[in-house]
Amino acid sequence: MTTFHPKTALRALVQMRLRKRPFVLSHGINARCNLRCPFCEYWRTPGPEMTTEAIFAMLKDARSFGIGVYNAWTAEPLLRADLPEILRRAKSLGIATSLITNGQLLSGRVHELEDLDLLSVSVDGIETYGEIRGASIEPVLKGIRAARERGHSVLMNCVISRKNLSELEDLVSLAEELGTLISFEPLHQTPAVEGEVWKDMGVGDSDLPEYRRAVNRLIEMKREGRPIINSLTYLGMVRDRNLDFRCHAPQIVLSVASDGTVQTCRVHKEPLGHVSQGLARVWKSSAERRKKIVRDCEGCLFFGYVENSLLRDLRPEVLAHYRWM
Repeated sequence: MTTFHPKTALRALVQMRLRKRPFVLSHGINARCNLRCPFCEYWRTPGPEMTTEAIFAMLKDARSFGIGVYNAWTAEPLLRADLPEILRRAKSLGIATSLITNGQLLSGRVHELEDLDLLSVSVDGIETYGEIRGASIEPVLKGIRAARERGHSVLMNCVISRKNLSELEDLVSLAEELGTLISFEPLHQTPAVEGEVWKDMGVGDSDLPEYRRAVNRLIEMKREGRPIINSLTYLGMVRDRNLDFRCHAPQIVLSVASDGTVQTCRVHKEPLGHVSQGLARVWKSSAERRKKIVRDCEGCLFFGYVENSLLRDLRPEVLAHYRWM
């Protein structure tokens, strides 16, 4: 299975540490979704979306800025008819392409994704999938199989919640059966995951023994060489709920909303500017604000933010297991 070559990690380090610029452009490519997952806030706030030409202009600017990865995600990218054109344009500029999807529409569109390098599909359970996502898992599995048949590298990503603690090991086995990699991250308490949603899905104090057993088993399976891409460092932090890292998320991931607003990160979403102003200009003008946000932040355990922050800080075990941006 093809994932990012170590040279990509080196290129990322040069961009992040020496040039002090982000390596990943994380683009909320649209504001619509075909699911209504209770723990997700993105489908709740539909709004304007960038035009195809505006995205093309952003990608050209991103390449000049040193961006190495274009990640299309949220709310559901496969709802955009022009997605293949966008991926093709990024690829033609020498930018690696990544997509995060819920997978419900994947089997019907996978033949259009020949310019996609990395495909992430959200799979949070097997028996519990329907309860968590409010839909059937069968279209998702069909889509993953179709993607693998066409030679795509696939990552199954799972959000750990109270609902699926008993299925984490089974999900690793499912990933092996499908020929995919798998990653895990804990459910993060946001304004959309409050009250009844958090009461229903959040891991509370009474759930901690089961939670720690489940994550310990993931650590064991990682050591066994199972297809888990999280580092042992990260999994230990997840198990202990220990945010023992210095966050560099606003410095290493350029977060752009569906309307072209440049934001600090997916947690704070504070507007820093707009892509139409030029990425270099927005980046320079927001430097002090980004630093303050990191200083004041209580932290999170979002996989991409933590692992890439650890990568930037040259944590040896993270460097050794680096598989996916």
